[in-house]
Amino acid sequence: MSENLEVLDGLLRSAGYRVKAAKNGAAALRLASDRDAPSLVLLDVMMPGMDGYTVLERLQKDPATSGIPVIFVTALTEAGDEEAGLAMGAVDYISKPIKPAVLLARVRTHLQAKLARDLMRDQNAWLEAEVSRRMEENEQIQAVSIRALANLAETRDHETGRHIRRTQAYVRVLAEALAGDPRFAPVLTPAWIDLLTRSAPLHDIGKVGIPDHILQKRGKLDADEWAVMKTHAEMGARAIEFAERDEAQPAAFLALARDIAHWHHEHWDGSGYPDGLAGEAIPLAARLMTVADVFDAMMSRRVYKSPFPADEVRTYIVERRGSHFDPDVVDVFIERYPDFIDIARRHADPT
Repeated sequence: MSENLEVLDGLLRSAGYRVKAAKNGAAALRLASDRDAPSLVLLDVMMPGMDGYTVLERLQKDPATSGIPVIFVTALTEAGDEEAGLAMGAVDYISKPIKPAVLLARVRTHLQAKLARDLMRDQNAWLEAEVSRRMEENEQIQAVSIRALANLAETRDHETGRHIRRTQAYVRVLAEALAGDPRFAPVLTPAWIDLLTRSAPLHDIGKVGIPDHILQKRGKLDADEWAVMKTHAEMGARAIEFAERDEAQPAAFLALARDIAHWHHEHWDGSGYPDGLAGEAIPLAARLMTVADVFDAMMSRRVYKSPFPADEVRTYIVERRGSHFDPDVVDVFIERYPDFIDIARRHADPT
């Protein structure tokens, strides 16, 4: 061990520091990359085999050691030496001959600074994790609340929560497939699709306002009863709109939920209800929901009908491409039809 290294080692140990000493750059890099990494590196510029600048460069390139502060300790006195070291990322520069009080003061200062940075980093990491946890918790509460409200409407119609899960899955499949079309990609972002999926369960929330003798009728509705039944679209949209008004910053998914509830019974050719909208005047979220809802309604048992065979449901939707349904949505429905069948099987209603 050189005389200078012995002096530094003894000085630091006498001040209560744990010290790892290296006689050359390669050894210094090995010690710095140990599991018990140093909190600070004192580095001489002139060393055998590898100079201090090269060692500093290697330390900074390695993610495991890039955060270790480095103080150059050197006898170099050229005007550019100090600037060069600091420009490369050294935190300080101590000239020989070493003044013990100066060295110890600077070591203490930089160790305290590193400790503060580490504490701040750990605190920020904890805060980020806590924010993420709370956001996830809020999203779970929101999802449970949506499902509870949606189930309230569905159970009055003798449906189950599985209808909600199926239609959510169908809508996501359609939206993700349609997102591959450059015409729709700017709207159908992953975030928008997540909002769409979250809002889908509220499509029939307006059914809570329909009398039981109409909602649960086993036979065909007469003209007056059908007129009442069709009001569920507007009632659902109004309920969601009232919820939006009550909040200073309403949740983004509520706007999509309102569009779906209001217009998922509109037809591409303008023959639907409640407003007779046609073509692209019907919000995209509602056009996606229309296909998902009709597919599930036809595939499911209701008080007034038995389920239709899957192939008949597929044919029904395909034959109404461009009249009842958006042609582009029907095209991706055909493309992803096997996924629809898989979802229907996985979330089938109990017999």
